[in-house]
Amino acid sequence: MKLNDALTARISSAKQEHLLRYFDALTEKEQADFAAQLEEVDFAALPELVENYVLNRPHITIPDDLGPAPYYPLSPRDDAQKKLYLDAVSCGEKLIRAGRVACLTVAGGQGTRLGFDGPKGTFPIGPVTGRSLFAYFAGGIRRTEKKYGVKIVWYLMTSRLNHEATVDFFRKNDYFGLDADQVFFFTQGTMPAIGYDGKLLMNAKNSLALSPDGHGGTLLALRKSGALDKMKRDGVDTISYFQVDNPLVPVIDPKFIGLHHLTGSQMSAVMLAKTNAMEKLGNFCVSQNRLQIIEYSDLPKELAEKTLPDGTLAFIAGSPAIHVIDRTFVETLTAGGKLQLPWHRADKKIPFIGQDGNLVSPESPNGVKLESFIFDALPLAEKTMVLECDRAEVFAPTKNPTGVDSVESCRAMLIDRDCRRLRSAGVKIGDGAQIEIDPALAVDAADVAELVAARNISEIASGEKVVID
Repeated sequence: MKLNDALTARISSAKQEHLLRYFDALTEKEQADFAAQLEEVDFAALPELVENYVLNRPHITIPDDLGPAPYYPLSPRDDAQKKLYLDAVSCGEKLIRAGRVACLTVAGGQGTRLGFDGPKGTFPIGPVTGRSLFAYFAGGIRRTEKKYGVKIVWYLMTSRLNHEATVDFFRKNDYFGLDADQVFFFTQGTMPAIGYDGKLLMNAKNSLALSPDGHGGTLLALRKSGALDKMKRDGVDTISYFQVDNPLVPVIDPKFIGLHHLTGSQMSAVMLAKTNAMEKLGNFCVSQNRLQIIEYSDLPKELAEKTLPDGTLAFIAGSPAIHVIDRTFVETLTAGGKLQLPWHRADKKIPFIGQDGNLVSPESPNGVKLESFIFDALPLAEKTMVLECDRAEVFAPTKNPTGVDSVESCRAMLIDRDCRRLRSAGVKIGDGAQIEIDPALAVDAADVAELVAARNISEIASGEKVVID
């Protein structure tokens, strides 16, 4: 086949003619597939990306007026705030019952860092049963549906690498008790990797070296997949966003949803009080009255360690990547089919096809992968809100096999959470008991109290392994 003249011109204008080096030797199907891949590349924007992010390393500038972001504290400061929180819960519950809230999970990653072969969401995290990360979220959705008498659609963003395996996992598990039509799978966008010379890298004679475009790409993928249109048809205007590696997260938090709505926020965020100045969480900050997140690696040490008169950290608000986002805000950000978020550079070892046509596996970084981050949408919102939450109740990331933010720590926190709720309901629990409550039965302490009363649970012996399902 002959390549489209307009596409050839765009490739030439961006000085990427090397991409067509092997085109004539490809089969007709390979040519068609590669041409379709090339059509997705924004060659007009490429020279600027190369100049700003590859040939020159982006410089992080800390604004002179940067200050700690205000937030709503975990416990209300006064009677007025106490009433606001109660009103927020009531408002959130009303919105959920009205079917105006949907869940959105970013699940494009693999379990490679965990030593696991498969999509990360399929990882068996349950401390007793080994139930998967996906099963935790599905259970939470089912319980929320039952509590509020509503059907909740779950939008689940995969990647090209794990989409089929993810969909197959749901099918084999009968969608974890959900209806098939309430799980909306869509695929994350990609960005081509760029060599240090500014040339796009190829990992085969008929393929670019592509990588996911970052969780910021979720917003554009929502539009391109038709998810935003479906939300609008369904009357959904509020999105509960969370990442796949955190089974402790409430899939929908009425208080968070309600406070987002009552404050008129377009995009809201959960904050956790940092455990130390250098904890690896993004920092909520304000500059020119706009909320933004400064990554832990970019916040100057003197600011990270700055303290208030009472000795607490000034920049204490850390981000666990839990958000509530207005659908209309996403529509505005993605108008015209483009998303204007900054890119973040990552230097990587990227396998590529050399001039002789053979695959080269570099031993050191040879190029750049570009990602967009969803938190960069915060400064674009006219109104934002940050709510402090209890780390023990909402954040147990599964990033490593052992140590901090690991499989071990996550399972321990899941057990601790369930034990804490059982004890608050009057159950005596012996040392070393391992307990797992089916998330489809309980999403909060009130649910657990009802469960304890209904089943007459009074004591769990030391060292016992118990599944309450």
